[in-house]
Amino acid sequence: MDPRFPIGKFQQQSSLTSEERAAAVRSLVETPAHLRAAVKGLSNTQLDTPYRDGGWTVREVVHHVPDSHMNAYMRMKHALTENAPTIKPYDQALWAKLADSTGPVESSLALLEGLHERWVRLIHSLAPADFSRTFVHPEYPDAPRTLDWLLALYSWHGPHHVAHITTLRDRMGW
Repeated sequence: MDPRFPIGKFQQQSSLTSEERAAAVRSLVETPAHLRAAVKGLSNTQLDTPYRDGGWTVREVVHHVPDSHMNAYMRMKHALTENAPTIKPYDQALWAKLADSTGPVESSLALLEGLHERWVRLIHSLAPADFSRTFVHPEYPDAPRTLDWLLALYSWHGPHHVAHITTLRDRMGW
């Protein structure tokens, strides 16, 4: 198993069936609780342990997830209110080194819970045709990305990072 991708690499999809969309939304609903459970009871030393050689610490992973998901939520809102907007990428590695990514994880866990509650409410309000709305991502210049693609990516992204933590816990016997 590649420790960078404990649940496998993201399988890109530009459109989802209604069943796939429902499963993706369930993943978004479950991610905050799964992330909270993954770090429950960890000491500061454990939180400051990289999940793999050369990887982020558990603490950095926990802070990264809401950073990334906030960007995705905003990208969805832009795509719903603008015509194929170009989104602004960000340097995830640099964000992980900022001071707000070094403190207690509780604020990021709470932020993720509130964010996902709003995000899921927004998704439930959408018509099926809304998921074909697009945005332009400069890191993927080959074609605009759909909201289905974004939903599929983030339904994978949360479990991907939860698995970084849970596989580390298993490996370390925590």
